[in-house]
Amino acid sequence: MADSLLTRPWVSPTPLWEAPITEVLQARAGGQLSGPWKLLLLGDGSPTRHLQLLTGEPMTIELIAMGPEPEPTGSGGDPEATRGRPAEVAELALPLLRRQVWLRCNGQALAWAESWWNQAEAEEHLRDRQRPIWLSLTSGRVELFREVDGLARVNAEWLEEGFAAKGPFWSRHYRFFRQGRELTVIREVFSPALERWLGPSQHDADLHKVS
Repeated sequence: MADSLLTRPWVSPTPLWEAPITEVLQARAGGQLSGPWKLLLLGDGSPTRHLQLLTGEPMTIELIAMGPEPEPTGSGGDPEATRGRPAEVAELALPLLRRQVWLRCNGQALAWAESWWNQAEAEEHLRDRQRPIWLSLTSGRVELFREVDGLARVNAEWLEEGFAAKGPFWSRHYRFFRQGRELTVIREVFSPALERWLGPSQHDADLHKVS
């Protein structure tokens, strides 16, 4: 992989619809989702492990980009590079690093993810760039708390190419905490190919409500 890919993260996908954060935190979001998709998107389990359990095959991580995150616009940074990132990223200590990956099973992309870190935290926890974040953070069997903060429908041309499917796609973002301290903010986007194992993502009566 070219070094440029490891230093210049892609921009985030464009949100077309987002659930109110109060509904997400109170577990009232996602009424239009079918039960299995609601568990995947709003549950607090490891998506990497869930995908492996669903497919019965090991998941592989393909690193797309990993590098310093530009400063916010007010600090003379690049507004395009920081557009659309979750508000919770502002709670991380500067300077920041962003990592983006495909989650694949037998070569097929089933999810895309990006995460934001304080650079010192990233150096400590992301030493193996190809290892899933969940495994990196729990390698010492330490306790973590995952808080799901967002549910959205997003789209981007490169997501459609990567998933070989037409968007928009279901997305969520969440934070990991350890001993009450925020470690990282993670956004995940899931391929509609998961309907093979989970069934349709939305109830038939709700297909026209969110696009």
